[in-house]
Amino acid sequence: MKYTEVEQKYALPDADADAVTARLTELGATAAEPSRQIDAYYNHPGRDFLAPDTITEWVRFRTEQRGSSFNYKQWHKPGEGTAHATEYETPVGDIEALRHAFEALGFPPLVTVDKTRTTWQLDDVEIALDRVADAGDFVEFEFKGEADTVEDAHARLDKTIADLGVDLGERVNRGYPHILLGRER
Repeated sequence: MKYTEVEQKYALPDADADAVTARLTELGATAAEPSRQIDAYYNHPGRDFLAPDTITEWVRFRTEQRGSSFNYKQWHKPGEGTAHATEYETPVGDIEALRHAFEALGFPPLVTVDKTRTTWQLDDVEIALDRVADAGDFVEFEFKGEADTVEDAHARLDKTIADLGVDLGERVNRGYPHILLGRER
């Protein structure tokens, strides 16, 4: 399932990040060092990503201490339990040059997401605890293993989330840009 992203996101109630962290530690998950990520999202000059009722694609430039990356993502079945995305992401040596090139090509900036992320690995699931400026705390579960179908990957995510046994709060079916832009979909 190369280039396919399957994930689930939850808005964490106050202090529940500590409960998730404690349970992940108990389950033997391994954590990376926290990283501040600055994600700049851009619109397309020829087709407005914001025009449809449901936003289904983004162009993103990420800057963080570990390096920079470019990302294009397009969601399929947004708002459904089996939502997934086609995702193309690659490291970038000079993110500012690429940003300037996109702006010169007419891609207007949309929104910037400033977050601190701590990622955990538990078997074939990556768990990201995110503190997003002006939006709050979230946890994302992303399937990183081998699966025959999107449905199989979702089933394995569901099992990992159930085995965690922590109240995760409300499930969120929209990205951080949606939240910061005040979009419901």
